[in-house]
Amino acid sequence: MNIHRSLFGIACRAAAFSFLMAGTALLVQAQQSPSAASTAKAPVLLAAESARADLASASYSSSSSSSDADAASEGRFNLDSAALGSSQPPPRRQYGRPNYSSGNTNKDGSEKYTFLVGMGLTLPAGNTHKYETPSYGFQFGGGRNFSKTTGLLLQFDYDHFGLQGATLANQNYLYDYGCTTLQINNGVCGVSGLDGNNHVWSFTLNPTFTLPTAGSLGAYAVFGGGFYHKVTNFTEPTIEESCYYYCEEYQVNSNIDHYTSNAIGVNGGFGLTYKFSKFSNERLYMEARYVFIPNSQRYGVTASSPTSVLNAYTGTNLYPQNSNRTTYIPVKFGIRF
Repeated sequence: MNIHRSLFGIACRAAAFSFLMAGTALLVQAQQSPSAASTAKAPVLLAAESARADLASASYSSSSSSSDADAASEGRFNLDSAALGSSQPPPRRQYGRPNYSSGNTNKDGSEKYTFLVGMGLTLPAGNTHKYETPSYGFQFGGGRNFSKTTGLLLQFDYDHFGLQGATLANQNYLYDYGCTTLQINNGVCGVSGLDGNNHVWSFTLNPTFTLPTAGSLGAYAVFGGGFYHKVTNFTEPTIEESCYYYCEEYQVNSNIDHYTSNAIGVNGGFGLTYKFSKFSNERLYMEARYVFIPNSQRYGVTASSPTSVLNAYTGTNLYPQNSNRTTYIPVKFGIRF
């Protein structure tokens, strides 16, 4: 009986010792497990987690700069790529100076094509002023801009003039020359109520140079040349009749004499522009030019010609002044776009 009790006690103590040893082993393994797990991680993954932590702190810190965030972001991309075995993202695109050149613009951003339309005054100058008076004119055209400062315009201009009173009186003397007073009063010889006008139309090619200015105001210089056609008409009032349900008479000025002269001329001047806004292509403009037309003088008679010359003359050129050289100043206002 005592033997059995002794064996039972030994067995209990052995079992208790075994449970104690097993519990101690489990406790030691649990304490060592985090350290082993952390050391089991790959060094590259640890570095990636560190980079993510640095990026997060750089992104949410009020004192961090954008360059720090970019550096952290680049590090994250590189580490993630190495850790995951994926290809590295492409490098950032390098942007140089912007190029504004297109189908309708030059490299400096200016429009390639320009157009203009305007009207204003025409002022005869020099010897031309002896025969003609100021009147009106208009112009339109278009061309090519090569940059903000240089361009080339093709223009059509029409410049109208009146005739001086002395010019009309001298011409009236020539038309009435050789007529009696009775013939003039009866309308069988000479003219009555003589009037007239002159105009010049032209096609010219004009280089334009815009001066560099800031703001809405601008300035430019222009010169060029081309073909000029000069015309002088002398008119006399006549009565005409128009019938539509009933007939009505009215007075019109009919041409009784006509002179033309063609020549190659030149022009040059300056202009000012005003832009509607900073980004607008439309500009108001005002310009003044000097026009010189070296017409070829033609033989004829004038009121100052000697009587012997007048009596012997059999030609038809009673206004040789139309072929005198012509100078005038057109002043135009309009819009460029």
